[in-house]
Formats: sequence, structure tokens, C-alpha cells
Amino acid sequence: MQPLARLVTRRPWLVLGVWVLLALICALPASLAPGRLTADPGSLAHSESANVTALLAERFGERDTNTVLLVTRTQRPLGDAQAAQRYADFLSGLRQVPGVTRVVGAATGAAASRDTLVLTVAQIPLLEGAVPTLQRVRQYVGDQQRPDFRVQVTGGQAIAADFTAFAEGDTKRSELTALPLIAVVLLFVFGALVAAALPLVVGVLSISVAMAGLYLLTLLIPTSTFAQSIITLLSLGAGIDYALLMVNRFREELKRGGGSEAAAYRTVLTAGRSVAFSGVTVAMAMAALLLPPIAFVRSLGIGGVLAVVFTVLASLTALPALLTVLGERVNWPPLKWPGRRPTWKLLEFGQSARESALWTALARRVTARPLPAVLLSSLLLLALALPARDMKTGYAGAWGLVPGVESRDALAAVRDLSAGGLLSQFEVILDLGGQKYGPESRAAFRQMVEQVQALPGVKGVISPFLNAAALGSGSLSDLAALNRRSFSADRTLLRFTVVPDSYLRADQIDPFEARLRAVLANGPYSYRLGGAPIGEREFSKAITGALPTAVIAVFVGTFLLLLVAFRSVFIPLKSILMNSLTVLAAYGVVTLVVQQGFGASLLGLPSDVGVLDSSLPLLLFAVLFGLSMDYEIFLLSRVQEEHLLGHSNSEAVVLAVGRTARIITSAAVIMFIVFVAFTFGRVIANKSIGLGLAVAVALDATLVRLILVPGLLQLAGKWNWWLPGWLERRLPKVELEH
Repeated sequence: MQPLARLVTRRPWLVLGVWVLLALICALPASLAPGRLTADPGSLAHSESANVTALLAERFGERDTNTVLLVTRTQRPLGDAQAAQRYADFLSGLRQVPGVTRVVGAATGAAASRDTLVLTVAQIPLLEGAVPTLQRVRQYVGDQQRPDFRVQVTGGQAIAADFTAFAEGDTKRSELTALPLIAVVLLFVFGALVAAALPLVVGVLSISVAMAGLYLLTLLIPTSTFAQSIITLLSLGAGIDYALLMVNRFREELKRGGGSEAAAYRTVLTAGRSVAFSGVTVAMAMAALLLPPIAFVRSLGIGGVLAVVFTVLASLTALPALLTVLGERVNWPPLKWPGRRPTWKLLEFGQSARESALWTALARRVTARPLPAVLLSSLLLLALALPARDMKTGYAGAWGLVPGVESRDALAAVRDLSAGGLLSQFEVILDLGGQKYGPESRAAFRQMVEQVQALPGVKGVISPFLNAAALGSGSLSDLAALNRRSFSADRTLLRFTVVPDSYLRADQIDPFEARLRAVLANGPYSYRLGGAPIGEREFSKAITGALPTAVIAVFVGTFLLLLVAFRSVFIPLKSILMNSLTVLAAYGVVTLVVQQGFGASLLGLPSDVGVLDSSLPLLLFAVLFGLSMDYEIFLLSRVQEEHLLGHSNSEAVVLAVGRTARIITSAAVIMFIVFVAFTFGRVIANKSIGLGLAVAVALDATLVRLILVPGLLQLAGKWNWWLPGWLERRLPKVELEH
């Protein structure tokens, strides 16, 4: 750290110039990044559903299996001549939209349904050209809107587009909401305008550079729209935490004399070392997202690592350089309150070396009776974690958006029309084993189709044997006009499409699939099963299947890092256990609120979500486990320092809590504000992440770090610092101070 400390304090203007140049270079790509993000997770290479999609394109000539559903509301039923003509003109124009290959509308005329809510089915390209085609369809629909003729658009492509648009908007709004509130807290904490501004500078600077890095990533792999949220959460949360620590230490060092350069130098060597170590742990936890074999999820991990790396770099270079230049002006202008200055004892920051009477008194009570403190705290965390036993994960689809979003509201209307199954179709391909389809295989094919048609929950089967009118009336009866081919070009593969009677939520896919596979397995032909529900289920299982490996990898890495830092076997084990309890408690609260709907209305959440996004458990684990280490390192490094100064175990714990609680609680309040801001969005996955992180940081900074951990350290006594002699001789030396 010494070479870095010398560079940033002796050449501060050079360092600041490099950062200004970097920020200017990154401005354009950072602004372009959100437009290149996507909510479409794609498909898994070599999976069954991907194989079916490839066969449909290569052997059946399917190029446009992407379904767009348009729900039309008219003041008059389509039996009315004027309404029928208006609707016919709408269909005619829709067929002319570039990229739209097929349009099937509702019946019109005297025999038409008297309903004023009708469904139109359109087909657009599956891959290349899907996004611009959807944009043109929505533009056309927007131009056709009239008070007596309203149209809403939904479908897989529309849902993904709304996810992307609203996730970006939610992130920007969260930033704009959180920053003023954070500024107020920082003003109160530091009591000076310049000092309060510095953490915000670090947070905004790291966001800008990380977003530019994310733009470069979008040129290489499909990049999740949630990567932007992760960058904002980590850059603002961790960045402001690190800056809080550095600025506080610098102000303390200024009082010791020697000038701003010497104070900044000592700040980098002390608080900077803790920041670097903490950043390594956060980056390692985010790297766990690189383990699933899914580019979409790996982009989240890369985004998180980018955010942490640039946040640490800004904290260790740009911030010390600014502090060197500012010197005593960091305390300008001191805020003056009329009369007596207001205080909030929990957040009265002071200097890290000064004890807080409130937190010191609490620490003495905990260490005086550690067993009840540990037991009660642990029981509360376990109670909060209990709902996580019923956690269900999957792709929420349109139900992952709040009511009021077009694609979600339109899908609810489609469901009311009993046509929601059109977005949950299963594609079945039968392999005749190289034999061509003929009279001898016709009977077996027909029998299999009829058995599938008889399954519970099946609305209809599109095949050569069952007329599409079996699917219902209106536009559904004309599905035969979609010209779905049931035979491959060489007639060695057969194909039929199973339409459920409703849109299948993630937790409803497995039971339906099991019934379908049972029939197919008893048939005479081998089969492949694809379609949107299978792709969603494969994607979800790939993510959740990577969770155990990610957890083990993070546990091992954390244990080794803390073993080196604190030269103890007990402290790494205790840290892993405490962080795991915090994560489980967050899981439980999110499951209770988002999935089960308890108190959901208070956060603007619908009660019919039913499942959590499949990436949420892994994402929450990575972010929470990494950020929890901030507080762990802040507290334990002070305990270790007091222990090495010769204090008894109990006194070291008390002094450490008294001297770090202000840092921890102030940082926690700021993180809490950042995370809560994300609960006011329209994408339920973002709201869930914000809720889980806010709950976790509140628990971690109070119950865990200031009650449970001190209690455990008191109970462990001399075992806190036990390390086998042979291991002691082999471990490298690392000193952490703040």
C-alpha cells in the first residue's frame, strides 16, 4: 500500500486529472449501456428446448414462432357494422407492419361475439428482427388508439421489453430519490458540506466508469438489465461506505498534525487497507455469479465485480488525492445550528478513536450476559428465516411487473378471455427413427395426440387430427390459419403443439410437464419437448443448481481471507455463520412479502406473484455476503487491534463496539436508504432485491454486528485468536486498521 499511498498524495493533481479524463471518456458509453441491456434471458446451449427450437427452424421451416397478443376494447361489440369496420381496418394495417408475418383476428359480423373485449394473434420473428418488429407494432397500435377503440400489447417479447424499459427507469429514479436523502445524512454525520460531498463523488464516479465497462460487456455477451441495478446498488452502497471510512480517518489524522499530505498518506495505509480487503471480499462474493453456465447471469457477476473494482480504485486514489488537495478545507463550511446543535446519538459520528457512551454501555451489557444475547438474537433471525422453507423460484413473466404496466394488464385480460395458454405452449417433436410418416404410423400419432388432449389442464392440441376450433371460439377457432406444419420436410419428424387452458406460472409448469411427459414416454416414438415453459424451467434450474457451488466457493474464499487477516480459526467460522443467518433472514422476509403476499400492498406489490425470480437467491446471497463483510471487517479489525494492545478479551470487544458503532450505524443508514429506494419501482425483481438488502443491512448493522457478534466473541474468549502453530508460521502477515 505504501507505493500507492505515496503516488496519490505526492501527485494528487495528476491522479485527479487521470480520473477526470477517464470520466469524460466513459460518459458516452455509460449513457449508451442501458439501451443495450435486455431482460430476455435467452436459452441454454444444448438444452432440450434449444434443440427443439433449432429443429423447428431447420426441419420444419419455422421462423416466426414469436407470438404477440393484442387485446382490443371497443365500445360496441363487433356485431355492430361500424365497430366491425374499425376492427377490420386495424387488422389490415397490422398485416402491413414490416416484420409481422401472420395475423389472426376475431370474427366480425352478425355472428360475432357480443363481447367488447377481443383478442388478436400476430406472429413476428423469433430472433433477428424481433425487437424492431415489436417496436413497429407498438408504434402502429399507439397511432390507432381512440377513446372508443383501445388496444394493449402483450407476449413474450413485449414482456421482456417492458422489463428492460422499467428496470432502467426504476434504477434512474432510485438514484435520484436516494442521493438527496444520502446527502442529508452525510451532512448530519460530517457537519460540513465539503466532507459530505466527497462520498457522493466517489459513488457517482464509480457508477459512471462501471457503466462504461458494462457497455463493453454488452458487445460480447447478452447482458442482463439487472446488471445496471447491481452496479448502482454496489457503487452507491459500498462506495459511500468506503468514503465514509476514509474521510473520517483523514479528519482524525489531520488533528494529529503533519499537513494534509501526511494525513492522506496515513489514511491510505490504515483505512485504505481495510477498504481494499473489504473490496476483495465483496468482489469474490459477486464472482460467485460467474459459476452458472448462463451468459445472462454471468453478466450480473461481471457487472458486480466491475462496480466493486472501480469503487475501491476511486476510494484509494481519487478520494485521497482530493483529501490531499483540500486539507483543512474538508471541514468547510461548518454547519451551524441555531441554539443547541441537534444530535441523534445512534448516528453521532465523531472520530473512530473516540468511544460512544451509548454503544459502549450496550456492549458492556452484552458481554456481561452474552448467552441470553446470543440465544435471543439467533432465535429472532431463525424465526425470520422460517418462511424461506417454502420459497418457490422461477420466471415470473408478466407477473414480475406491477399492475399498470401494459404487458401485464393485457395478459390479465387474455387470461379472462381463457386464452392465456397461447403464451405457455409446449412444442412436441416425435422422432420416427429415420422412417417416413405413413399409414402405419398415422394411428399411433393420432392416439398420442388424443391422449394428450385428454390431459387435465389442456385446452387444445394443434395437430392434423384435431380441428383448431376445439381451442375455443373467436380468434382461437382460426388458429388453423397459422399454417403450422406438423411434418418435417423429409417426413421423419412429427410435431404437435399443446396449448394449456391458462398461462402457466413458474410453479405450475412442473406438474403440467410431468403429466405430458408421462403420456409421451408411453408412446412408440422418442420425443423432444420444448416451448417457452420448458425453456423457462431449464433456465431456472440452471441458476438454482449453481447456488450450492457458489455458496461453497464463497465460504472457502471467505474463510481463507479472514484466516489470513485475523490469524484465527474461530473468527472466519463465526463470520460465515453470522452472514449466513443474515442472508437466510432476508430470504425469509422476501418470501413472506413477495411470494406469499404478507404486507405486499404496503410496498406496492401485487398478491398474485406466487414465485420469486430464479436469480434472486443467488443474487441476494452474493451481494449480501459481500456487503456484510464491510461491517465484519470494521468491527473485527478494531477488536484485533485492542487485543494486540493488551486489553482483555471482554474489554477489547467493548472498546471495539464503542469505537466502531458510529461508523457501522451511519454506513447502514446510508445503505438502507439506497436499498429502500429500489422498493418503489415497477419491476418486482428489483423491488425484491431492494427489500431483501434493506432488511439484511438493518439486521446486520444492529442485531448481528452489535449484539450477536460481541456476544459470541465474549463466549469464545481466548479461542477467538487460536491458530495452530504450524499454520501461524506459514500464513502471510496482513494488518487491518481503520
